[in-house]
Amino acid sequence: MSSRVMDAPDPVTVGHTGLVVLDGIGLGVADVVRLADGSARPVPGTDAMKRVTESWDAARQIAATGRVYGRSTGVGANRNEDVPTEAAAEHGLRLLRSHAGAIGEELPARQVRAMLAVRANQLLAGGAGLRPTVVTALCEALESGVHPVVNEFGSVGTGDIAALAQAGLALAGEHPWRGPDDDAGVRSGEGAPEPQPLDNNDALAFISSNALTLGQAALALHELRGLVEATQVVGALSLLAVDGSHEAYAAPVHAARPHRGSAEVARRMRELIGAEDRPTPPLGRIQDPYGFRCLPQIHGPAQDAADALEEVLVIEINAAAENPLISPEDMAAYHHGGFYQAQLALALDHFRLALTQVARLSTSRLSTLNEPAFTRLRPFLADHEPASSGVMILEYAAGAALGDLRAFSAPASLGHAVLSRGVEEQASFASLAARQTLRACGAYRLVVGCELVAAVRALRQRDLRPDPGLPVGRALELAEAVLAADPADRPLTGDVTAAAALLDRFTDIWRGSEA
Repeated sequence: MSSRVMDAPDPVTVGHTGLVVLDGIGLGVADVVRLADGSARPVPGTDAMKRVTESWDAARQIAATGRVYGRSTGVGANRNEDVPTEAAAEHGLRLLRSHAGAIGEELPARQVRAMLAVRANQLLAGGAGLRPTVVTALCEALESGVHPVVNEFGSVGTGDIAALAQAGLALAGEHPWRGPDDDAGVRSGEGAPEPQPLDNNDALAFISSNALTLGQAALALHELRGLVEATQVVGALSLLAVDGSHEAYAAPVHAARPHRGSAEVARRMRELIGAEDRPTPPLGRIQDPYGFRCLPQIHGPAQDAADALEEVLVIEINAAAENPLISPEDMAAYHHGGFYQAQLALALDHFRLALTQVARLSTSRLSTLNEPAFTRLRPFLADHEPASSGVMILEYAAGAALGDLRAFSAPASLGHAVLSRGVEEQASFASLAARQTLRACGAYRLVVGCELVAAVRALRQRDLRPDPGLPVGRALELAEAVLAADPADRPLTGDVTAAAALLDRFTDIWRGSEA
């Protein structure tokens, strides 16, 4: 798989269907996704803009009368070097120019727009001390669909300073913007905001944030949470295809061991397949393989990990984490380490590890679907031609994709860096964790797509049709409409691609919101 960050295949299309109020308090993950996709228009809250103005006024007064990091001093190891008064106006632009050195691939529009949305909302929390017109300019860019050119690498989890410096230079009119429909550069007046007069009181205030990492993490969580939910629907289809037992999802089992996520997964499984809270034991085999029997115990932790990650993201997306923090109430600039993203890095690492276990369980069910002892069909769900291979190759393909997913799940928080002449001697690598989580989306989707192709084939060959009034019945109808019924040996690439794309519809079924 390419080293480039995987993203949604469709380009951003600006077609606003609603409003998202940015107030520095209540922005959620789903809101960030809507703004990144161009399906909603941002509106800064009135009270929040007042906070920005108060913070801006206070910051200028504080910097004029005392030493404030990044405003009247240098940054990093240069923190003790004062900026002469006569050089203050140019200090901000020099800081942006020197830090706008992100490298690597140019990021997709969707990720950059997520960064802009997060940064605008954080500024509206009121602790940055940055001129209010910057917030307006960010909202204008989100509404018109333009985004600054931003490159992939430059952060180690202590602030996305390189990416945000590129955005800051774009706001100042010194760095290119991209249009909403193509990769052509745009100028102010063509959708890009009017250039902002950024100075020493704006530069560090703007780049002192992890907005890119947070935006990427929000996009990844939104997609992967939905895919985990869709995977349970696929697992339910596989369960029916092998005459699996409902006992593993019985309410007494999960009341006796009341982990929240596992109990919710079991309850949802009962709803998907129409099982009773206390199902009758099967007449055949005593218990199923782990792929079915341990589904709540493996999907549950992934659901819990997604909830924990979302909790961290909501705090950070609405946080005034800039260093220094400007406090108009007591006219103080507090120097601190609130930009350090340990919570986010650990939550992302935890989520990917839980996600990998869910994907691994999908490959286990795929293997079971290939076994005549469970399906009462030919090995590999083959047709009746001698020595036909059927869906044999899907195990190999899913295993290969799972290998990438396993590599992406390596804990980024184990990273270490000592920077800026030793004064910044620790790094969270939350930025790497967010990129790895984005990259996991495509690999995970393909693994589960392989299981879905096999489950639908098995149900067809056994002529099993669950009640169409049940969620699992509606899922099978959707799948049969897009997956070819031909059981002959043939390439299955197109089948898996179609199945992987269908998973988003399965998410709606899991949530009970399908059309």
